[in-house]
Amino acid sequence: MALSEEIGPLDDAGHAPLYLKLQDALRGAIERGQLRAQDALPPERELAQDFNVSRITVRKALDGLVAEGLLNRRQGAGTFVSGRVEKQFAKLTSFSEDMLSRGRAPSSEWLLKASGAVTPNEALMLSLSPGTPVYRFHRIRFADGSPMALEQSTIAGSCLPGVEAVDTSLYAALEAAGNRPVRALQRLRAVLFDEEQAALLHVEPKAPGLFIERRGFLEDGRTVEMTRSWYRGDAYDFVAELNAL
Repeated sequence: MALSEEIGPLDDAGHAPLYLKLQDALRGAIERGQLRAQDALPPERELAQDFNVSRITVRKALDGLVAEGLLNRRQGAGTFVSGRVEKQFAKLTSFSEDMLSRGRAPSSEWLLKASGAVTPNEALMLSLSPGTPVYRFHRIRFADGSPMALEQSTIAGSCLPGVEAVDTSLYAALEAAGNRPVRALQRLRAVLFDEEQAALLHVEPKAPGLFIERRGFLEDGRTVEMTRSWYRGDAYDFVAELNAL
């Protein structure tokens, strides 16, 4: 079925440019769930024929939806519905918990699982003495098979029985060991992905992303984790509830 038959023709009322009418039609299809997260859109040539508009009109409409974060372009693959995820800053939850709560299937590809001695920077962040053992976990985080983030965690050696204790969820392993963080400090800033990061996340080099550095603490005040994460800017919205004093 042609996309125009599925979501309906463009609104022929009003004087808005055609690209805005196409943009509104596609946005509405995403909001209604007719186009779902990770669905691939037809090529621009097919969309132009389907809606009886020019390819320039299609390109401008898609550019606007990409800028809104509703669509993302993958080099050599096409244009896809992004399926943005809201991440609550006020809740200390794991990536797996976030995805499962939204009905999405989390998974990981391990890049590194290793033990070693703490580095000077890690010692500073984790409040550890030089030479203290730590565990390092680097991975790509996926939701429904789509790469969402890169994550690099360093865990104090006293908080896990070993690297083999972590299967799919780091926080589940820490909870099983009685050392899940109860509070955290997070710092966020905008970044541009380098070529290696972009390749791992299936985005263009210099695509916008969000970098978060987190330190997690136990109830007695000890630092248990230092995690650095690079999130795709087209996939995440970070939300915080603010209250007046």
